[in-house]
Amino acid sequence: MSQQIEVTDEKIMEEKVNPQIWKRLIKYALKYKSVLFGGIAAMLIVALADILYPLLNRYAIDVFIIENDLSSLAAYILLYIVVIVVQGFCVKGFISRAGKLEMSMAYDIRKEAFKKLQQLSMSFFDKTAVGYLLARMISDIGRISDLVAWAMIDIIWSVSFVFGSAVMMFFLNPTLALLVLSVVPVLTVISIYFQRRILRWQRKIRNTNSKITGAYNENILGAVTTKTLVREEKNFEEFRELTKKMSDYSKRSATLSGIFFPLVLLLGNIGTALALYKGVKISQIGGITLGTLAAFIQLSRQMFEPVQQIARILAEMQTAQASAERVLTLLDTEQEVVDTPEVIEKYGDEFNPKIENWPEIKGDIEFKNVVFKYNRGEVVLDDFSLKIKAGETVALVGETGAGKSTISNIVCRFYEPTEGQLLIDGVDYRERSYLWLQRNLGYVLQVPHLFSGTIADNIRYQKPEATDEEVIRAAKLVNAHEFIINQPKGYQTEVGEEGAKLSTGQKQLISFARIMISDPKIFVLDEATSSIDTETEMQIQKAIKDVMKNRTGIIVAHRLSTVRSADRILVISQGKIVEEGTHKDLMSLKGRYYDLYTNQFKESQTVKIIG
Repeated sequence: MSQQIEVTDEKIMEEKVNPQIWKRLIKYALKYKSVLFGGIAAMLIVALADILYPLLNRYAIDVFIIENDLSSLAAYILLYIVVIVVQGFCVKGFISRAGKLEMSMAYDIRKEAFKKLQQLSMSFFDKTAVGYLLARMISDIGRISDLVAWAMIDIIWSVSFVFGSAVMMFFLNPTLALLVLSVVPVLTVISIYFQRRILRWQRKIRNTNSKITGAYNENILGAVTTKTLVREEKNFEEFRELTKKMSDYSKRSATLSGIFFPLVLLLGNIGTALALYKGVKISQIGGITLGTLAAFIQLSRQMFEPVQQIARILAEMQTAQASAERVLTLLDTEQEVVDTPEVIEKYGDEFNPKIENWPEIKGDIEFKNVVFKYNRGEVVLDDFSLKIKAGETVALVGETGAGKSTISNIVCRFYEPTEGQLLIDGVDYRERSYLWLQRNLGYVLQVPHLFSGTIADNIRYQKPEATDEEVIRAAKLVNAHEFIINQPKGYQTEVGEEGAKLSTGQKQLISFARIMISDPKIFVLDEATSSIDTETEMQIQKAIKDVMKNRTGIIVAHRLSTVRSADRILVISQGKIVEEGTHKDLMSLKGRYYDLYTNQFKESQTVKIIG
């Protein structure tokens, strides 16, 4: 779990119950007014029917039993049947509408959350664990959509029935009604006490659940590393600690709920018992009929059923608020890299690009007095200036942490300068669309990532409409065609999850072909050959040399053998350019580049001898 998430969760854990959260969630339900209000209307009719039954029973006792008058029995039976049938249809309508509302809300929130993930800056994913996002997108969204959809309509029935029953009890006998309702203040105090404590433990449960999801994800993806480093026992111990916390928190929450609900039931029965005791005395002196007393007791018992329902819903709202807080926190996360309203108006955004307004790109790049800090902390680049001409290939070399990847990340606009400017074709790239730059940019990662599907699907990932001929041409440009056609199904071969069925070198060639199909004007290769074998590296070097013609290239390299043909090599140290020139010039200079190159050459020769 990243530091950012732990800080966010700690902040949430300290907050009190916030009604604004539920107001925001209800807005999602209000998008489906006909479904929502149809369900509410159905439950109001159900509540009315539930109130009618005691009155119908009152009539039956007083007329059919006490007075022994059966003249209206047929009409009574017909009315009873009508009430049952109407209530049955309304219950069916409520269930179908609540289900539709739940699915629709979950769809909308997940769609909005996924859209937010597409918009968020690279810095967000650098700081945020995958498990945290999976828990938000799957379990938390499902939990809150379920609660809002069903609980909202349930609580309408509960409140309506409680209010209607109270009015009816006062109508039948005010004295008995006051006895029944005398337990409400005590019930209110107990409810507040327990709900606050249940919420506290539920927040801890949701936080721990996120960590467990993250642990599952990391251990599944890192299974090979775990086995090679013999970490099974240590990982199991860490996971056991997490699950034990989850178990302890869940038990404490369940214990509180287990005490709370019987208390509600007990108080309800106390109110009913008081009313029964007083009602019997009143009926003995003729102050109330037996049918009225029976109806009153039935109403009082029924009234505390929705009171328990309300208590249950409040408890669930308390437990689900922890989920709601995290989902809304994700939706409220602000992009660190975002286009201005003026740029969006002119060039569009990620989902509505105005491609017709995009200017042609040549590929001139200029860092102009750039200062950069990660999270406003230590300065990585300080007053950094650099000009790269269109069509020029520049290599960045230097020790780890020198700032090479930061430079490439700023070019790609994954991050923006803290101060200064980055100019593309003489214009600050913040005055152009973020998407405009991305569409003209080819970025090759150190660790290639492939998506489930075929080789052809992965190559045309950025350009789904690409023809088979275009796919093959892109593969040939990067020397990937030969190995692809030797696969069992050629371009239709499934690559497996994250390309598991292919070697690292093969995945890198496919990722390279995937970029070529969009014909980018600027290439950024960030350690693209550091995790592949020498033979594949030679293939990629040849591909780089071919595709870099008439394109601007930035190569971040650890293996210096990959940068010898670059037009310029920049040696970066502590965010500054300390040496600059061609491979030949820098070797003759016998400075830092010379030391780096010769040391690396000696290391490679030593490895060959040992091998």
